[in-house]
Amino acid sequence: MELPKNKKIYFASDNHLGMPNAEESRVREKHFVSWLDKVQKDAAAIYLLGDLFDFWFEYKTVVPKGFVRVLGKIAEISDLGIPIIFFVGNHDLWIRDYFQKELGVTVHHEPITLTLGATRFFIGHGDGLGPNDMGYKTMKKVFKNTFAKWLFRCLHPDWGVRLGQYLSQKNKLISGEEDVKFFGEENEWLVAYSKRKLQLEHYDYFVFGHRHLPLEINLSDKSQYINLGDWITHNTYGVYDGKAMALKTWKK
Repeated sequence: MELPKNKKIYFASDNHLGMPNAEESRVREKHFVSWLDKVQKDAAAIYLLGDLFDFWFEYKTVVPKGFVRVLGKIAEISDLGIPIIFFVGNHDLWIRDYFQKELGVTVHHEPITLTLGATRFFIGHGDGLGPNDMGYKTMKKVFKNTFAKWLFRCLHPDWGVRLGQYLSQKNKLISGEEDVKFFGEENEWLVAYSKRKLQLEHYDYFVFGHRHLPLEINLSDKSQYINLGDWITHNTYGVYDGKAMALKTWKK
């Protein structure tokens, strides 16, 4: 893929819309939509790296109530022909086909490699990668299990969504208080994961969400780890202009 002249690639992650309540979430939702309004003017593509919602579960004919502003804006941008690529996060594991069919969004459940000219990216949400964190990795297998999802789907949506929202905010295996702490470069598991990947194959940028911290860490002279931060406290995003990638803060 070649980046068109005067166009940019944008990256954002971890909005967790819906938390801590509808009123506060709506303020953050409007703020994010204002960013989407801005970047669509010169975006070649927009990558959303997961946890757009604090909880999302799709029944066959039902999706969670709310979020019409951001969903409508995503559909509008997609209808303009600007690709939007969404990576499933640990809070929205249960996406079925609503994003693809209704919004025209491409959905990925695993990290991908993106090549723009001579620049190579490794992109993903970031959960479950790297060493340790076996408790979450085990829980994730349960969440993704077909039978477990079928059992949850048997609940009436009023009960299921309410239960999911409660667990999403209360269960550390899902929400992860550790995701907002910086442990030092040597203890960052996504940095360790990126360094191991780099030994096998070169990437100019490793781009992740999940950690809720805006981080830019040099892995070598020619490779960088970038964590996008979040849209809860930092309002940070990544932008690639064809020459370099940088983290920026959105202030309307």
